Amino acid sequence: MALIMETPVDALIKGEHESPPRWKKSTVVFVLGGPGSGKGTQCANLVKHFSYTHFSAGDLLRAEIKSGSQFGAMIQSMIVDGRIVPSEITVKLLCKAMEESGNDKFLIDGFPRNEENRIVFENVAKIEPAFVLFFDCPEEELERRIMSRNQGREDDNIETIKKRFKVFVESTLPIISYYESKGKLRKVRIWFSSVLRCTCTIILNSYVW
Repeated sequence: MALIMETPVDALIKGEHESPPRWKKSTVVFVLGGPGSGKGTQCANLVKHFSYTHFSAGDLLRAEIKSGSQFGAMIQSMIVDGRIVPSEITVKLLCKAMEESGNDKFLIDGFPRNEENRIVFENVAKIEPAFVLFFDCPEEELERRIMSRNQGREDDNIETIKKRFKVFVESTLPIISYYESKGKLRKVRIWFSSVLRCTCTIILNSYVW
């Protein structure tokens, strides 16, 4: 049987490394929005104009699976079985990515998805977001966007879209409300044509670029 090499993330999960102190000095912006709201696209645009590094929790999970590590195999098994990947795993992948980036300003796309994500991130990374970008859009417009993007994805059907939006409303909207109560929410209404200009203005006014 071929040996499966352990990655640095495996060590992180075992607690063999501690969070680097410089994480506490990092600027983190959470980027949230419903399915089809264009979070990834807007993050890519912002990276072109500002000194941020963009991370997607989902992309990091997929990359770890692709690495062939035992940890990646465990993540894949959870996803195949329909289980939720523990917040500790996702957060430590994010922390590892921030450590290796060489940057101190980050856009974290699609995270936190729920209250557990938020609490674990604050406990492990030891930092709170500078603010939260929320790309706001009605469900009907999100459905239209997803159905018209023609990416050939199996989950691009009305039934699945509605389920994804339901999860967003039940799990992520409370997070958005939490940050709004703390004065950290920056809302962008994406049905307007000037989304990038509005988003850039928010970043400029935040003085964290």
